[in-house]
Amino acid sequence: MTARTRRRHRRGFTLLEVIIAVTIVALLATLVAPNVMRFLGIAKERKAQADVNSLAQQVRLYLTEHGMTRPGDDFDLELLCQGDNPILTNANALNDPWGHRYVIVVPPSVNTDFDVVSFGADGQPGGEGENKDIVNGAR
Repeated sequence: MTARTRRRHRRGFTLLEVIIAVTIVALLATLVAPNVMRFLGIAKERKAQADVNSLAQQVRLYLTEHGMTRPGDDFDLELLCQGDNPILTNANALNDPWGHRYVIVVPPSVNTDFDVVSFGADGQPGGEGENKDIVNGAR
């Protein structure tokens, strides 16, 4: 068998094989992608819930350290990152998974002293699904 004959036996994929492979990949992507996106949304909601609960504990620690019983109406979560010995050393911890700032709400609507809230994916109060508000102490 000469080199020329060997080259003729090497073949690439036919157009039909490529079309079938692309179709299979596209079908798998349409089945898998929605589930992946749903799980990403659930993970962000759970992280936000953990974050608001953690921030609420840090606010309580701040209040205790400063001899306060309740935060004032003008209390800002940025205070946790200020001072010689800040409770939070990373100001990025004040951002929810969607990139919006967590807020503290006084007077609260869920808790007795204050609420730490993420307004969800849309960053607006209210909403459903991924846009719903996530509040410390709420389930």
